[in-house]
Amino acid sequence: MFRATTASLCAYCQRLRLLPSPGAQQPTRQHNSTLVSNLAENQHTVSSLYDLSVDIRKVRKFKGWVLFESPTYVYETASALQDLGADTACVARVLETHPEAILCRPEDVAAQRDLWATVCPNRRELVGIIEKFPASFFSVAHHANQRANIRYLQSLRLSKRIIGKLMASAPQSFSRPVERNQEVIHTLRETYLDLGGDEGNLRVWLQKLLSQNPYIMLRPAEAWRDSLGFLHDRGFTTEQLLQLVCSLRACISELDPVAMQQAMDYVQAALGCSSDELRDIVLRCPALLYYPVPVLAGRFSGLLDVGLTTEQVRETPNVLELTTQIVLYRIGKLASYGYDVRFGSLDVIVGTKKDFEASYGRLKLRTERPLFNPVAPLKSAEE
Repeated sequence: MFRATTASLCAYCQRLRLLPSPGAQQPTRQHNSTLVSNLAENQHTVSSLYDLSVDIRKVRKFKGWVLFESPTYVYETASALQDLGADTACVARVLETHPEAILCRPEDVAAQRDLWATVCPNRRELVGIIEKFPASFFSVAHHANQRANIRYLQSLRLSKRIIGKLMASAPQSFSRPVERNQEVIHTLRETYLDLGGDEGNLRVWLQKLLSQNPYIMLRPAEAWRDSLGFLHDRGFTTEQLLQLVCSLRACISELDPVAMQQAMDYVQAALGCSSDELRDIVLRCPALLYYPVPVLAGRFSGLLDVGLTTEQVRETPNVLELTTQIVLYRIGKLASYGYDVRFGSLDVIVGTKKDFEASYGRLKLRTERPLFNPVAPLKSAEE
């Protein structure tokens, strides 16, 4: 297991050890001024950032402590970004957003560049990742753990794109020892196979799962077992549980058994359905397991207020995924072309914005298309 020595940490990472914990009482602004009253900003740092068109006011406002640190590597960091293809504006944005980058030693930045190149060889794409997730790229203190986790995920034959996305959006997963991620992945694999999943589809399923929720590896492995155990006790079969864990909308590890119990009890009572019917509804709309009861109650009440029936909601439970405002907007647009959802299927209003626009477009086309009269005389070109 890797242990970062003081010598291997950049100045920023060493400083983090001295910061108070999130729960500790923070000093007031006046007290902060007293603490730094005897200090002066590193003028070399300030002038170098000015030369690179960095907004110093923004740095002072959000990360002012960086300007008091020494040594700093402003030009070296900028040069490293430029070597990857970043233009002047991009360099300025990165240093404004994450000025801690100038505290990383050039050799550490170079090591990070080489490490990230193993999952993102395209330099233009890498610059885009750095600009969007600079803190992830400049996490140089955990280089050894990052390298070990990359090798492990590559051994699972996960795509470089998926690994790069995980590193960028969930860097905590790569900062911790690889053994902890191995435990979670082992639980995911065993769960999928124990439920009857196909070994040949395991890698594809795992990639979809990690792509949908990059933070899934930070969840305790026991969370999967607890959630699946609860659903099994509620009568879901092994085949149905496999369907849930394969659903991109059913991140089982994030579902709390108590909250699921409350949501399912409410849905069953509101829709007046049996236990078998409830399981079918959940399978058709796994998102129902996520929402707190007040949210479900508010949306269901809103649907009834506009004239929809319980039976319609039971047939199309996905409508509960939409806020009342979205439902009202879509109902209004459909009504403008003569479609009254109170007397038809709700399928036309569910789904993403893109799905709805497609359905709305087809309805609009049918309404506006002129009818062809086969017995009407055709006009000649001379008329």
